[in-house]
Amino acid sequence: MRILLADDHPLFREGVKPVLRKLDPPPEIFEAVDYPSAFEVMRRHGEVDLALLDLYMPGMEALDGVRRFRAAFPTVPLAVLSASEQIEDMRALFQYGAMGFICKSSSSELILAALRQILRGLPYAPAQLGPVEASEAGAERLRARYPTLTSRHIEVLRQLAKGLSNRQIGAALAVTEGTVKIHVAAIFRILKVSNRTEAVLIAQKMGLDRGN
Repeated sequence: MRILLADDHPLFREGVKPVLRKLDPPPEIFEAVDYPSAFEVMRRHGEVDLALLDLYMPGMEALDGVRRFRAAFPTVPLAVLSASEQIEDMRALFQYGAMGFICKSSSSELILAALRQILRGLPYAPAQLGPVEASEAGAERLRARYPTLTSRHIEVLRQLAKGLSNRQIGAALAVTEGTVKIHVAAIFRILKVSNRTEAVLIAQKMGLDRGN
């Protein structure tokens, strides 16, 4: 396993590395001190299994740096370790495709649990980001990955993730069961899945089953 650890504070990097080495298997760690060096590490070593970025680093504006990193390396799982606990930062980062936001004030046990969850392909959101907001962040990630999904598709998929039948979804969204079937077929085609279980797994990974 290969992990990029990008943070402009050497003491923080030294503190996080022992936590990363508790992952199984213990990762090879590439370090960067700012956004430009993070890009350089990626160009030099190729894609990694996880990129851990500090939000506020030299070289680029915070959110713009994450946005550019995601655009340059769209398939790399990305998580942010940040001293910021601003809900607005968390929302924006999930919209940009981050798989997780981990507060630097978290315990080493929580950081390790969050990283393990992200490496399993599941998003991690801190408690400050409530379930409804986490669900909306997941919807934004889905739209970014599957741009042809409409708002109605997202709503149907959200209901599928809650285990509702087509008839129940129709009642919840005030549409006919036939209309729901059309939406479900379109969702399968866009997500490139063949059944409800596969679609629900994608929705759950994005956190759409959270909230109301």
